[in-house]
Amino acid sequence: MAESYIQKLFAERIGGETFGKSTVIYKFEKIKRAKAAAMAAHPDMEIIDMGVGEPDAMADQGVIETLCVEAAKWENRDYADNGTVEFKEAAAKYMEEFYDVSGINYETEINHSIGSKPALAMMAQAFINPGDVTLMTVPGYPIMGTMTKWLGGEVYNMPLLAENKFLPDLKAIPKNIVKKAKLLYLNYPNNPTGATATKVFFKKVIKFAKENNLIVVHDAAYAGLTFDGNKPLSFLSLPGAKKVGVEIHSLSKAYNMTGWRMAFVVGNPKIVAGFASVKDNNDSGQFKGIQKAAIYALEHTDITEVTSAKYSRRHDMLVETLNSIGLNAKKPKGSFYLYVEIPKGVKNGPKFKTAEDFSQYLIKEKLISTVPWDDAGAFVRFSVTFLAANEYEERKVMDEIRNRLSDVEFKF
Repeated sequence: MAESYIQKLFAERIGGETFGKSTVIYKFEKIKRAKAAAMAAHPDMEIIDMGVGEPDAMADQGVIETLCVEAAKWENRDYADNGTVEFKEAAAKYMEEFYDVSGINYETEINHSIGSKPALAMMAQAFINPGDVTLMTVPGYPIMGTMTKWLGGEVYNMPLLAENKFLPDLKAIPKNIVKKAKLLYLNYPNNPTGATATKVFFKKVIKFAKENNLIVVHDAAYAGLTFDGNKPLSFLSLPGAKKVGVEIHSLSKAYNMTGWRMAFVVGNPKIVAGFASVKDNNDSGQFKGIQKAAIYALEHTDITEVTSAKYSRRHDMLVETLNSIGLNAKKPKGSFYLYVEIPKGVKNGPKFKTAEDFSQYLIKEKLISTVPWDDAGAFVRFSVTFLAANEYEERKVMDEIRNRLSDVEFKF
């Protein structure tokens, strides 16, 4: 049968005439296939899934009940466009009370988004022209970089290295790249490293942005999830931050509202206005009932505190477990990710040249799912969002990991 003419009409940004024909298997598809193969080969064993990057818990009951009530109201049925005034007010109050960020004008300095992912994509749409550069951290969440490339821009990757405490080295960026750059993307606490930023680092970022006319986009999806005396830190709490950038806050991780798709952009009014203009041409706003439920969440920050305590406990357990079987794990100060450098191999067993090699070994041989990262060193990401209803079940998961790896001697 002759090839459909439609095949020739795809945009070059997604592959053009080769769309759908690529034989390249991407990382997460490899993980998915390896999990399926492992389960088929070992039907008597359950996968221990530590690769998933979303909360294991339901949203708070008060959030759910608020949605149920608001969904039944006639006045909430229509388009929300750029958001309700009530949600913007609640977001501004939340920033002040939880992050000590005062002086936010909810009318001009906050706008909601249907999750943080589209907000990141729209930032590029608002500012990137062909030839412009977006500065991105790697490893990391790629969406703003993907959109930058689709718009004819370029992406410069800033590696997150252990020797730099997984913070980007701004001084290492070539001057000719900085000259063309418009956007600087940061994400702390970080996915996948679990690293947290400091006030000293953010001050350097603000100075760097002012000197080079850059817009800072800080993805604060995990900002509320910090442990062991480390208080949640907002980029906007530093002097001068609002003059150079915005922060994107999501309710997905801190409030177990992943599928609810609720976030907000806050900060510099011109940047927020640019985002709002692009958003107007992309969507018609999140359902007002969800915005009302989100207000309840933002007014009950104890939800985040309880969630953080759970992740902290699980991190303690997982670090102790992995170290007991010969890996080198160190508890992060935030997020629900544990970033572990891979061993060189297994005694009398396979060698690992890449993180993908090690991750595939764990899935296929031990039915433990992780996510590999080879962007800046070879590491695997464990997530403490595994399914467990209580501390007793959490310990059973740890015991099972230890049992499955008890016959392995790792080589470094």
